[in-house]
Amino acid sequence: MIPIASIVEGDGEVAALPVLLRRLNEWRPGHGYAQALPPIRVHRDRFLNRDDEFRKQLLLAAAKCGDHGWILVVLDADDDCPATLADEVYQRAMQHVPHRRLSVVLANREYEAWFIAAAQSLDGRRGFRCPDDVSVDAETPRDAKGWLRRNMEGGTYSEILDQPAFTAQFDLQQAFENSRSFRKLCKEWQINVADVNGD
Repeated sequence: MIPIASIVEGDGEVAALPVLLRRLNEWRPGHGYAQALPPIRVHRDRFLNRDDEFRKQLLLAAAKCGDHGWILVVLDADDDCPATLADEVYQRAMQHVPHRRLSVVLANREYEAWFIAAAQSLDGRRGFRCPDDVSVDAETPRDAKGWLRRNMEGGTYSEILDQPAFTAQFDLQQAFENSRSFRKLCKEWQINVADVNGD
């Protein structure tokens, strides 16, 4: 069993990410089996820009997951380049937790971009209507939540309610094919869970 201590930035992700990790256990099984611990919620700017806060939360994650665990940081890239910022955060983090396996994954723009990448699989769920022309690049919209809201009956999208529900329903293979940042998450999963021999 591989405990995963994740660090996320929103209340929606606190509920949604463990759902996604449990689904990855089934979709991408391997030697290891992950136990998704309750995520640690941080304020993105404070976490990234205050060294004391950055260190405190990483050490908390390290303590939660133990010697055989994995620290997974999942944040929204917003306007930053996800690959560049993820590498910077990873290098900084390893200075504080060199004794732990660690991954940093930035959803390009927002976590909800992964739903856009698999929009066809969510058609009809929770009032979402997939546009006929869903050729939009999943990681292009600046406001992925707004894109979802515009395609929901009643024009409402609730991060707290819809994010975990959509996480339980979206087609992982579709997201993998259409989202580079989701492929990054899957790659880190493969390295840190699926290819690790379980105890």
